[in-house]
Amino acid sequence: MSGAWKVAYADFVTAMMAFFILLWVLSMVPEDTRAGLAAYFSGERNYDSSSTSPISNNPFIQNTDKIDTRDLKINETERSHYAIAQKLKQMLMADAVPQNATGISADDVGVQLRVNSDVMFAPGSIEFLPQGRDVLESVLKLLREYNLYLMVRGHADGSEAKPPFSSAWELSGARAATLVHYLADKGIKPTRMRGVAYGDTRPLKPGIDAESRSLNRRVEFYFHRPEVMSYSVVY
Repeated sequence: MSGAWKVAYADFVTAMMAFFILLWVLSMVPEDTRAGLAAYFSGERNYDSSSTSPISNNPFIQNTDKIDTRDLKINETERSHYAIAQKLKQMLMADAVPQNATGISADDVGVQLRVNSDVMFAPGSIEFLPQGRDVLESVLKLLREYNLYLMVRGHADGSEAKPPFSSAWELSGARAATLVHYLADKGIKPTRMRGVAYGDTRPLKPGIDAESRSLNRRVEFYFHRPEVMSYSVVY
């Protein structure tokens, strides 16, 4: 019994040594990578009200242009998600689409590009604006390069609807269908794409003023693997 404390003390010293080695290793990792890894392993996720799936606002996704994933222990699916997110960011920046009108996020199934409808379409219509075509060309390049399926989710504001669209449902559905048709006409197989209308049922903001309602008007391009079943993508 008199020697039992020695075993406990040895365990304590070993643990402290491992702790200080960990601190030393982390001190050598770039700040951007360290922040991304911290968020990645913490499991923190924010829930986007446009979907019941967890959407990660992880710095690891946000800093894709600064992080080299080649030496990180991540699986091929995660690696492909980061590559897709990086390409989306590069394409959007090259096309000069307003960064405050777009957002890129990812979950365990795929990568999502969110674009404000005011950038994509003329008010209350399905007529493309020039920047909307830039976004579509970026989406088209990605679908041609990767074997991905695409879910187009339309979200509209009820106050925006006007004839021939009598409701947010009809407007959001028409916009989603228009986007899918455009990509199909450019050679993407229709079997790789689906469109869904949410109307104003899944707002990002409460919609109590013009600014928040503007944010709620959006289109989401959700890129996912072919093997994922429909119920995993349409929420």
